[in-house]
Amino acid sequence: MQIILVHGAGGTAFTWSSVVPLLDERGHTVTVADNFSQSLRQDEAAVRALIDAADGPVLLVGHSYGGAVITAAGTHPSVVGLVYIAAFGPDRDESVNQIVSRYEPAEWAKYLTRGPAGEWIQAPEEDTWRAIAWDVPEEIRRVAQHEKRVASNDIFTQTNIEPAWSSRPSWYLVASSDKHLRPEIQRFMADRMGATVDEVDTSHAVAHAAPERVVETIERALGALQSVAN
Repeated sequence: MQIILVHGAGGTAFTWSSVVPLLDERGHTVTVADNFSQSLRQDEAAVRALIDAADGPVLLVGHSYGGAVITAAGTHPSVVGLVYIAAFGPDRDESVNQIVSRYEPAEWAKYLTRGPAGEWIQAPEEDTWRAIAWDVPEEIRRVAQHEKRVASNDIFTQTNIEPAWSSRPSWYLVASSDKHLRPEIQRFMADRMGATVDEVDTSHAVAHAAPERVVETIERALGALQSVAN
């Protein structure tokens, strides 16, 4: 089964740099999306192209905004399951902004400013990392500063059409100390989609703070899907 990893807003394939080697060691077939975070529709199309290129069934894994992408792209007939890592799972006709607007702002919001095109820009100060990604290893933090993109506001306002989780099994790893996406929002989405849920006490950067737990969740999904297939 092909695993396709999808990063969050403004991220790159580096999001999964601590996870991919572990999956490789276990003999899994992995593809990492590298989306531009300018349009949900464009990012969905890019992931669908990766699914088209896969040989056989696909398990989609999304982090943060990447969850919105896999929720949209996951209706592809080759997709058999979805894994959400502290990720958004919008319902039909729902956007990321509509989800978060129902709750108090996350702590991350105080480190954001608006760019000239309405895009969100995170303050680069080291204090920001200490506050919202304190558990990311220092060597990862140094590289990550140069591995990010400015995300368009469109990705947060464009709505989902048909949620893949309504027709496919899903797994959700909640980051219980998340300062980006409030844990109670994660739990709400996981419950709404009927996901198999686990929790890990990390920041939003789960894939760097606890890569083994991410792999554990993915392998749990793979085991369940392969059991059904047999």
